Amino acid sequence: MAAPLGELEQVVLLALMRLGEDGFGVGVQHEIEGNTQRRVALGAIYTTLARLEQKGLIASRVGEPTARRGGRRKKLYRVLPKGKRALVTSIETLHALTRGLAPSLQIP
Repeated sequence: MAAPLGELEQVVLLALMRLGEDGFGVGVQHEIEGNTQRRVALGAIYTTLARLEQKGLIASRVGEPTARRGGRRKKLYRVLPKGKRALVTSIETLHALTRGLAPSLQIP
């Protein structure tokens, strides 16, 4: 059985899934902050991305250089099937743990 996902790992995977094939660190940060009103340090995002890649849940590639970035390339991330399965398992676990609790705490 794979190691369970931490809360930030779950949130980063969800943000990457929302961004599609062109997810990158700053984009993940904006996606999280825009949808959760929670500030997350960019360093924490990159640490989590590295950990998810080490676990084999995401893959990265280096994009093409752009004039907007002064000719620099950015690292792009995508969620692998194993990452999607880990996220589904994590969400199902949360659902199971909320069953039987007060209705305000249950996840539909």
